[in-house]
Amino acid sequence: MAKKIVTPAIRALRDRGVQYVEHHYEYVEGGGADAGADQLGLDPHRVIKTLIVETNDGDPACVLMHGDREVSLKGLARQIGAKSAAMAEHSQAQRHSGYRVGGTSPFGLRKPMPIYCEATITGFDSVVINGGKRGFLIEVAVADLVALLEPELVNVAI
Repeated sequence: MAKKIVTPAIRALRDRGVQYVEHHYEYVEGGGADAGADQLGLDPHRVIKTLIVETNDGDPACVLMHGDREVSLKGLARQIGAKSAAMAEHSQAQRHSGYRVGGTSPFGLRKPMPIYCEATITGFDSVVINGGKRGFLIEVAVADLVALLEPELVNVAI
């Protein structure tokens, strides 16, 4: 049986009384959400990636995206009123979020930042998202995710 993991994400969920189910898998470098989905037998569309981007002004933002889709950075920039947006370099993403790339959770972020969520994610009852550590996913109700994070909904999936 896997040992209980406590991360800033888990603390944030516990502090708000949010129920979650833990899923452990063997982390694969560069495997992304697909690796976790494959190992756990989950639909990669329901496994949500947590991405850290920066606008042209260097401001960080968190983007939640289906595991089997990519983010249109041009579309994101247009929808959030920025000239451009780019994926943050790994060192910057870690500095902004407090998490290692591959273990980034939208819960318990180190720095407050806007959170953008692909609108179609809200069509699920629950999703599986990173729990704040590589190889550690948690299943949460979408209603809880939206209530806790208060994300702005965007349509940027490609």
